[in-house]
Amino acid sequence: MRFLRQLPRAALLRRARARLKAGGVIAYPTESCYGLGCNPLDARALRRVIALKGRPNHKGLIVIAASLEQLRPLVAPLSADDEARLMARWPGPVTFLLPASRRVLPLLRGRHKTLAVRIPDHDGARHLAAALGPLVSTSANPAGQVSLKSARACRATFGERLLTLPGRVGGRRSPSTIIDFASGRVLR
Repeated sequence: MRFLRQLPRAALLRRARARLKAGGVIAYPTESCYGLGCNPLDARALRRVIALKGRPNHKGLIVIAASLEQLRPLVAPLSADDEARLMARWPGPVTFLLPASRRVLPLLRGRHKTLAVRIPDHDGARHLAAALGPLVSTSANPAGQVSLKSARACRATFGERLLTLPGRVGGRRSPSTIIDFASGRVLR
């Protein structure tokens, strides 16, 4: 897969788009580690991410987007004040739990009525979401193991089961902070 680094950006995006459309999974750099991503509205793809991680179904997954507009179909309607509060923190390494819309699959939100969403403070991840649409974003590692920090580590761990995109992980040492938007309570 060394050739991926040499493909023009447009070709990489076409491959990633095709993989997502087929219910597949991609790995891509984020603020603190590589993330596993898929179409958040595709149950087959969600099952693949959960299986790759060995993650329990009830936990739910994070979705990243390039803009609040991309998140609107996934969350309950927000007031103008709530939108302003969110945008004061985004882009940034803060994931908010917002009430999920009815179209959000239980596999995505887990046992919760909320959905974890973020506009990342990582140019590559944000541009990827702008080009491909909202993406699931969970750390690229089997559950309970150390998060993977490079494309090489992702390929060594997951092989051909996903498309690993090249790029640099951001400088954050820890994953995004997770905040319950309604209560303001910090969960991570």
